[in-house]
Amino acid sequence: MLVVFEIIFFLTQLFWYWMVSVVLCFVPTRFIGKDIRGKTVLITGAGGGVGRLLSEKFAERGCHLVLWDVDQDLMEQTLNSVRSKYSTVAVAYKVDLTDRNAIYKLAKQVSEEVGVIDILVNNAGVVFGKFVLDSSDDQMIKTIEVNCLAHYWTCKAFLPNMIKQNSGHLVTIASSAGLMGVAGMADYCASKFAAIGFQESLSLELAHRGINGVKITVVCPYWIDTGMFDGCTVKFPFLLKALKPEYVANSIVSAVLREDEILFLPKFVYWSYFFKSVLPVRCQHLIHTFLGTITFMDTFKGHHHKTS
Repeated sequence: MLVVFEIIFFLTQLFWYWMVSVVLCFVPTRFIGKDIRGKTVLITGAGGGVGRLLSEKFAERGCHLVLWDVDQDLMEQTLNSVRSKYSTVAVAYKVDLTDRNAIYKLAKQVSEEVGVIDILVNNAGVVFGKFVLDSSDDQMIKTIEVNCLAHYWTCKAFLPNMIKQNSGHLVTIASSAGLMGVAGMADYCASKFAAIGFQESLSLELAHRGINGVKITVVCPYWIDTGMFDGCTVKFPFLLKALKPEYVANSIVSAVLREDEILFLPKFVYWSYFFKSVLPVRCQHLIHTFLGTITFMDTFKGHHHKTS
């Protein structure tokens, strides 16, 4: 009898949480968003693209900023832009995210000079756009290090203080390419799949330890028009248009304010993920061929700045 009641209680909770999630989808962020004024936000890959926009959006919300990037000049541009537009405290540090010792050392320095990091945004990313047999071992290693391992190292560095105060927010800028494979992006997809899996597991670990004050948001955007995927084309561009960086940055900040666990951009990615789960592999290949996404990277030019 006890087992029956346990099952009924479980199903009731399941239904309740699902209903709450559905209802909250229709509630504007201004009514349920948390106040992040005065919070310290660390953003990796802050030199350009979505990273720069996120810096400005968080500064606009009254946050203090810690900017990390490997490109000193681009990072200084972001720093100057933020300081000229907003009355906020902002500092910048140059760091190579492929060097875990440098990350740990700088994290300690930031903790001493700035204090506790309240929101960690792992935004930095790199893409080379080559088929597996054309990609060098060094390119594969660098992709994994920047797009995934750096997340592990930064979380390991800043999470203990968040756990200690049972407050904080980890934000992973992953990709829709971390949900489904793309030809010519095996290394990139592998790194993004890994980043998503890492954060899902970390979320369960925090729940297992009863730490409910540290939030995690995983963002999986489609192709963003930041220059990172310059040259890439699809068969039906009017259907599969590149996302505007401003839209992506606004959506990410909104997800943080709402404490959303996962964000797919745009909405059709939710449906793509669903159909991937139920359709045979041959059907998926057929869809990729029909939409032209199978040749998406054939004309890739891109750039290698550490952006999202």
